[in-house]
Amino acid sequence: MVEKTRYSDEELDEFKELILMKLEKARHDYEMLKNAINHGDDNDTTDTSPTFKVLEEGASVYSKEQSGRLAQRQEKFIQHLESALIRIENKTYGICRETGKLISKERLRAVPHATLSIEAKINQK
Repeated sequence: MVEKTRYSDEELDEFKELILMKLEKARHDYEMLKNAINHGDDNDTTDTSPTFKVLEEGASVYSKEQSGRLAQRQEKFIQHLESALIRIENKTYGICRETGKLISKERLRAVPHATLSIEAKINQK
């Protein structure tokens, strides 16, 4: 039996649909995180005591920093998904960049932007 070297167009369409759904959700989440960072006046502390105001501002800064880190991760995830769409168009999607073999469908369903098979990922460590 000949080993498959790439996924069929039908299989690629299935993965494309999955990626497009994840991409839509990721972009929505990214916008929510950006809005959380930009809305600094949601919990105004102008009418509270000075001590509470300092604590509240510290919590606000920490929250914005956390949202900023999450937004960066989300942006990177979006870029990985967009790259996966390009690989689908090039018909190179699902091919391990280390071994040249097909990445299992189960792995691609769980991590649709994966570029390494499980074996290659384990050998990387």
